[in-house]
Order: sequence, then C-alpha cells, then structure tokens
Amino acid sequence: MSGSIDGLLSTLRLTDTGARTNEDIFTGPSQWMPLGRVFGGQVLAQSIVAATHTVPDDRRIHSMHGYFLRPGDVQHPITFSVDRIHDGRSFSTRRTQAFQHGEPILSLIASFQTHDDGLEHQLEMPDDLPDPEGLPTTADILGHVEHDVARYWSSERAFDVRHIPSPVYLTVDGERMPRQAVWMKAFGRLPDDPRQHRAALAYASDYSILEPVLRAHGVAWATPGLKVASLDHAMWWHRDARVDEWLLFTMESPSASGGRGLSLGRIYTREGMLVASVAQEGMVRVPGPPTPA
Repeated sequence: MSGSIDGLLSTLRLTDTGARTNEDIFTGPSQWMPLGRVFGGQVLAQSIVAATHTVPDDRRIHSMHGYFLRPGDVQHPITFSVDRIHDGRSFSTRRTQAFQHGEPILSLIASFQTHDDGLEHQLEMPDDLPDPEGLPTTADILGHVEHDVARYWSSERAFDVRHIPSPVYLTVDGERMPRQAVWMKAFGRLPDDPRQHRAALAYASDYSILEPVLRAHGVAWATPGLKVASLDHAMWWHRDARVDEWLLFTMESPSASGGRGLSLGRIYTREGMLVASVAQEGMVRVPGPPTPA
C-alpha cells in the first residue's frame, strides 16, 4: 500500500505557477479514480495546501468551509488561486478557488491561527467501540469483487478504513440507524509537518461522512442507480494529530430531506483526544420503484 500513500503525497506537492507574476497561483495533479471524477477529499486537501503556502509557518489551519461546484476530471491537473483576504496579529484568512478548464470546481475559505492558550474542554470519545485490529479491512470485504470501484477501494486508497458496526459497500446489515464510526489510518508514514497532517485529515474526512445517511435507510453504495455527490464540506481542527496513526471518526446524520442528507462527525485519537469536527451536506438520490405501465 506504500504506492497509495505516495500517490496522496504527490498530489499535495503543488507547483508554484504564479511566482513569476507575483500571484498566489498553484497547480497540482489529479489522482486516478475509477469513475473519472476527482475525489472531493483530494481537491479539499490541495486547496488547503495552496492556502497554507501563503501564510507564515507558525499559523495552522483551524477551520475551513468549502463548496463543491463542479465535478473534477482526473485526466487534467487543477489550478488553485489563493486570495489573501486578511492577516491579523493572530489570524489569517484565505480564499482558494480550484479551477479546471477555466471553470471553478471548488470554492473554499479557510482561517489560520498562531498557537494560543485558552479554555480547554471536549466531548468524550465513545468507550464501547471495538479496536481496529479486530475489524475487517476493506480488502477483506471487497477483495473478491470484480469491479473497478471495488478494486480501487480495497487496494488503492491511501487510508485503511474499518467500519463499526459494518461497511455499507454491498449491503446494509443490522439496524437501520443514522450513525456509524470508522477507524482510519494512512497506509504509510507521512512527514512530521503538522500542516501536512491537517491537509491529509481533510482528505480522509470525505471518505465516509455521508454513509450515515445511507445506513439510516438501508441503502448500500452498490444500489443500482444510486447517485451521491458532496455539496459542501466544513471542518474545524482542534488539536494536532498524525493521520498515520489510528483515528476514530464518529458520524451521525441529523436530517435528510429534499434529496439531500446532512452528516456531522468527530475525529479522535486512539487515546481519546478530540482533534477535529466535520460537517457535510450531500446530494443523495435513490431510484424509486418502477412506474406501473
């Protein structure tokens, strides 16, 4: 799996294509995906990296709000344009627009902060969940399936993802409930730079965030005619963490309506430290029964 994490790291190495014109413009490659559309987590992470290049090294991203505007094409690189909206004594604000073929595919605004001391508390991590070592891997579930998406998910993703109570790839087993959790960890070691781990965490947060919407209604990813697309993504980083160590991602969906589903999530270290919170709304369209003749 080392090739998978190498592929992720290569996408996060952006080229400064605006240096000659003194503009904050960067270019990054697209990872191959079996359906030809850029993975949303990839363009999120790259947009964060682009913005990070324009702030001082002592300021780390603490919040991000982005909108997915168009599907990206994996056959072409992505251009990132960064606007330096504000620089204060403690905070910096940046807006990143991701472009392909001259059209925006993602618009994101992010805030960065210097280290500061203050009040401390957090919601506790659930203590009744199984450890990741005893859970089946995605390869265990999908390794036998002859399909491009199954092969990619089982052997080519950059992160090991293990579901609690069970995956919703092929079927939805057990109780229909709008909540789940996954353990996740990168398939390889990342550099020690905390900024890179924060970008990679945004990448991984897009894997499963909408699955509680599907689980609540017994809808598996393999459902014929199912259409799911991320509409927006918000994330708050509370504390540093390494993505190459096990992280618990707990998720729940408070509502689904109008062809959209909302999911909220919290990410903890194995030791119980809350490191990030996530929110995403997505389009979820499930084919209905055939119309009688």
